[in-house]
Amino acid sequence: MQTVTAAILIREGKVFIGQRKAGKRMEYLWEFPGGKLEDGETLQECLIREMREEFDIEVVTREYFGESVYHYEHGTIRLIAYLVDWTGREMSPTEHQDCRWVSFDDLQGYDFVPADLPFVQKLRSDYHAR
Repeated sequence: MQTVTAAILIREGKVFIGQRKAGKRMEYLWEFPGGKLEDGETLQECLIREMREEFDIEVVTREYFGESVYHYEHGTIRLIAYLVDWTGREMSPTEHQDCRWVSFDDLQGYDFVPADLPFVQKLRSDYHAR
């Protein structure tokens, strides 16, 4: 089982999502940014590194958001999400073909990777009224 992290980045009542590039596994599907945990890393260190690599931004991890285990054809992943705060400069996406700030209710209109769907539901039920 591969452990993967996801950043739940919320600003002004919207959450940040990215669309996977063509040619990648699960191309064109939407996801919460993050990536694979490397040996010796904490979950928080992984999120900080991934957001730096994929968007050239600095983040601070806040509280645990949730966990999802999903069995894909290519293997099982354990996806662990944290709320994060963005603490710096403009984003420069390198790993996604499109990125958007989306209202919680509008999340249902995007085709997400399956492992992220529990987080979509949690955001829609727990955060849309905030």
